Amino acid sequence: MRLSGALQLVVLAWVAAGGTALAADPPPIKIGEISSYSALPIGTRGYRQGWELARDEINGKGGVLGRKLEIISRDDAGKPDVAITAAAQLVEAEQVDLLTGTILSHVGLAVADFARQKQIYFLASQPLTDALIWEKGNRYTFRLRPSTYTQASILAKEAAKYPARRWATIAPNYEFGQAAVAGFKRELTRLRPDVEFVSEQWPPLGKVDAGAIVQAMSAANPEAVFNATFGSDLAKLVREGTTRNAFANRAVVSILAGEPEYLAPLKDEAPAGWLVTGYPPGEIKTPAHDAFLKAYVGRFKETPNIGALIGYINTIMLAKAIESAGSTKADDLIKATEQLKADTPVGNIAFRAIDHQSTMGVYIGKLAVRDGQGVMTDWRYVDGADFQPADAEVLAKLKN
Repeated sequence: MRLSGALQLVVLAWVAAGGTALAADPPPIKIGEISSYSALPIGTRGYRQGWELARDEINGKGGVLGRKLEIISRDDAGKPDVAITAAAQLVEAEQVDLLTGTILSHVGLAVADFARQKQIYFLASQPLTDALIWEKGNRYTFRLRPSTYTQASILAKEAAKYPARRWATIAPNYEFGQAAVAGFKRELTRLRPDVEFVSEQWPPLGKVDAGAIVQAMSAANPEAVFNATFGSDLAKLVREGTTRNAFANRAVVSILAGEPEYLAPLKDEAPAGWLVTGYPPGEIKTPAHDAFLKAYVGRFKETPNIGALIGYINTIMLAKAIESAGSTKADDLIKATEQLKADTPVGNIAFRAIDHQSTMGVYIGKLAVRDGQGVMTDWRYVDGADFQPADAEVLAKLKN
């Protein structure tokens, strides 16, 4: 039988290609990712490396639903309007299947509202504000990282054991800081009705006047302090407080201060004895975390920080949700995520259908200095499922 000229050319091309199938590879699953890379380089570099590692591991095993994951990343510069522009470009020009990311609470809220308007699935990886899942939550938005409610409640339970009655608070004056203080005060006063808050300091995010803050706090003569500053603000506060001896003989409870990205700049100036939430990567001895740690260090030649852990787990959860849904349609992903349970380097994580909050837990411990570097000691992992609000409380907060 003689082949037509056109068909002969097709066969010759197939042979030249090594006899591989002529059908094109299935299109990738496009994930639009947004974070404050330029505004918070210390916290977001590890986060990017974490999701890159997970993406490549998943794709190396064949991807999800027979398709590779393609993560298209954008920088929001720490600004809600920039984030919305980036989200619109990802959805309209890049035609991503879903959105993920953000770290700052006000940025996360902006992207969540965009997801609601565009009816696109959004897994918020790092923003901590509880408004994201409650007062301003919506059916398209989920949140991975342990909530402000969870972290503040865990710290308050430990703080209630201190003899201190007079408390001061120091927190950045934006969504996360306000929520952290409100949550800590609510839970501590519930557990210890005898406590009183004698001072509240609200420095602008990234612009803390540490000298004035420490002086005002000390003037109120508190017996203990709750701190929610982080990043460069935390470093300035610690150094000024040490210089003025402001934290001596005062218990300090500090949300986020045990995270490696915030401890590293302090080195041997890390405030020993502070009770903190954080992440002790080199000391967690479980097979799943050991595998993550080995893979991360092997590729990036550095120890992962909390951002790296979040980026890695976030991508795992996205892949599991897509796999469970059997598609990338928003409604299918929502239904799948509301029932999702997955093993991760920190153990099993699920999402609550009622408010779309994950049950990821918190590492809590005290700060110490070892070999010239701040570390967490006497730490333990607290399951986030044990510190979630009751359904009735959530329903009272839900708006949509």
